[in-house]
Amino acid sequence: MASEKGWTVDMQGFQKGLDEQKQRSRNAAAVDTDDWVVVNGEQEEKFIGYDALSAEIQIVKYRKVKTKDKEFFQLVFDQTPFYGESGGQAGDKGLIFNDNEKVAIFDTKKENNLIIHLAKELPHDVSASFTAQVDAAKRRNTENNHTATHLLHKALRQVLGTHVEQKGSSVDDSRLRFDFSHFAKLTPEEIKQVERLVNEDIRKNIVLEEHRSMPIAEAQKLGAMALFGEKYGEFVRVVKYGDSVEFCGGTHVSATGNIGSFRIVNETAIAAGMRRIEAVTGRYVEEQLDNLQCQFDSIKEMLKGPKDVLAAIQKLMDENAELRSQIADFQKEKANEVCKDIAANLEQSNVLVMKLDYDINQLRDNILALRANHPDKAIVLGSVAGGKPALMVVLGQNLVDAGKNASNIVRTAGKEMQGGGGGQPFFATAGGKNPDGLDKALEVAKQLIVEN
Repeated sequence: MASEKGWTVDMQGFQKGLDEQKQRSRNAAAVDTDDWVVVNGEQEEKFIGYDALSAEIQIVKYRKVKTKDKEFFQLVFDQTPFYGESGGQAGDKGLIFNDNEKVAIFDTKKENNLIIHLAKELPHDVSASFTAQVDAAKRRNTENNHTATHLLHKALRQVLGTHVEQKGSSVDDSRLRFDFSHFAKLTPEEIKQVERLVNEDIRKNIVLEEHRSMPIAEAQKLGAMALFGEKYGEFVRVVKYGDSVEFCGGTHVSATGNIGSFRIVNETAIAAGMRRIEAVTGRYVEEQLDNLQCQFDSIKEMLKGPKDVLAAIQKLMDENAELRSQIADFQKEKANEVCKDIAANLEQSNVLVMKLDYDINQLRDNILALRANHPDKAIVLGSVAGGKPALMVVLGQNLVDAGKNASNIVRTAGKEMQGGGGGQPFFATAGGKNPDGLDKALEVAKQLIVEN
């Protein structure tokens, strides 16, 4: 590609720059983690987030973490209502506070079964007691999306077949993503069927049936489905909404009616035999429908408020197709007229050079037909369309046999208009950035043709 534009590539410089960028990436990704500072003695952390969004807590230990761009702290509590990111569910955000200070928790992770709370600053008194408060709105929206993935899984198996298996998921407070095994793109009707089934389950307001520590054998007898990539111990947590029964450690709504509504916004392939659905729930469905309604109203207004918008759009499309056909016919007639003028001038010169006010790229077929009847002639054309200069060189067969090469000629001449191009020995074109250089490009092309 570079050679077609008359450029060279500094491969040694490229490799040096690539190595430098790799090193910058390594440095940016480097994490410097301090040792844990124990505050209240080592003790087992207890997760109470299934039942509570706030709790009185104490900091058990903390440590500072540094990356290239930021510094923050990891905190571990004696008990916590914060859900740590795992199983595809995003971690909670919120606050810890007391009468003296307030510290924001901007994320929660889970590492080696330890729930770690991330904060940009450390409390002044780490030994004090605090109230931990989860951001309730974000948790609620995340639970809507998580429960919706369970209902979606069941609906997909009903519509597509029991070969469908979950291969991954990601849920946060704004959307859900669900990966599953399937061999074909879902049709619009299949997508609508899946949406209808999920929304039917939402309207049924199915109450959560939860088993927090069930022997895995009993869970399997209950029909619980294992999730992709998860490892299970002797005892498992089972989440059940009617016919939807799955192993799951995430947080969920108390009843499906809390979800409000469900809508699929995208369905695509991610690998062979693997599909991905992205969807929204609750108020995000309302926002999407509001946006679609606004777009529809704007389109209707642009069309002057027809009763049947689809019919009005179809009429415009038909009119556009007719106009395009007329333009094509006009361009064809214009090209024929231009080529008649070129043919007349070609009788007077062995190397015809012309600067046209017509887009020369529209002349390709006509010029090639003209070339066939003039094996000893050369045609050099130039034009400016849309502020961009263009150059065309056409050589008769005898000139090609004599060693002339149109592709080499346009590469050299194209530099005069800050561009380049290429093609075949008998026909080549070039484009450029500088219209003021077109006259010089035409002159250079002619010189290269006539010189021995």
